[in-house]
Amino acid sequence: MSRVRRPWLFPASILVALLLGLLPLPAVLQPLRPYWLALVLTYWLLEDHERVGLGLAFGIGLLADVAFGSLLGEQALRLTVMTFILQRFRPQLRFFPMAQQALAIAGLLLNDQIIVAAMHLVFGQPIRGWMQWWTPLIGAMLWPPLFVLLDGLRVGRKT
Repeated sequence: MSRVRRPWLFPASILVALLLGLLPLPAVLQPLRPYWLALVLTYWLLEDHERVGLGLAFGIGLLADVAFGSLLGEQALRLTVMTFILQRFRPQLRFFPMAQQALAIAGLLLNDQIIVAAMHLVFGQPIRGWMQWWTPLIGAMLWPPLFVLLDGLRVGRKT
């Protein structure tokens, strides 16, 4: 039995995360949309860190800025900061139990929301509503099934 290498999985998962970010939602659910791109990038940073660096995170963020129509550089800064933190604490996070890892992800996503609020304040953009602060919790709840799904796809075994 050997592992199957799937080089297409990383770009495909980033593309799916971008599409999930663009998926239309009812207006009441719009502020609760999880930051899929951050969750997927977090998985890759934890499990295949040699593939993802600050430059790639910045590039993916710029692509997301264009796709989402957000302030140019907003997503790039958010993903770069998150990547920097994850690279710094990767050895510890990687071996946390899943529940503790989900809490750490919630902290990262909370930090992301603080960055968004600060950027919107500095650049005079409209401040997001209070419901936006629930997204770190939603991201933490989605982390275990997303991790299991991506890990199952990445570590597929060939018999």
